[in-house]
Amino acid sequence: MQDEPVFFGPLQYSPAWMWAGLALLALVAAWYVFAFASTRPPRAAPENRRPAQLTDLAALKAAYIQRINDAEQDAAAGTTDARAAHQNISHLLRRFVRDASGVDAPRMTHADLERHPLPAAAAAVGAIYPGEFGPEPLPPVSATAATARETVRAWS
Repeated sequence: MQDEPVFFGPLQYSPAWMWAGLALLALVAAWYVFAFASTRPPRAAPENRRPAQLTDLAALKAAYIQRINDAEQDAAAGTTDARAAHQNISHLLRRFVRDASGVDAPRMTHADLERHPLPAAAAAVGAIYPGEFGPEPLPPVSATAATARETVRAWS
């Protein structure tokens, strides 16, 4: 008797399981694409790139001299304490060196600047160091500002 009433054929899976499996496969494939694409070395720059335009040095000098003057005036007015003013002026000088020469001077120590071919910057930062890191009494902020202004003016 081939036709028994208690025998049931296999149950079919829900179509949601098939779509969940396909979505999981797609996620794994997308992960591999992301992993390979994000870890590839950068592409070589095309040979026909134009060089970057040079900085307008006169305008850059004027802007930084004004910022140094503002830092000196803030210290004279008492809105900034002397050590913070020395540090601000040093940071402005280092940023000027970076903007004028491309050397990342804000991240360099005084010793790094001395090893780099920027003797004027190294000398100026060395002259500003006692105001930034030295013991009290600190040198006058006006002297530090004058050193920074002179370095910016003499930059070529």
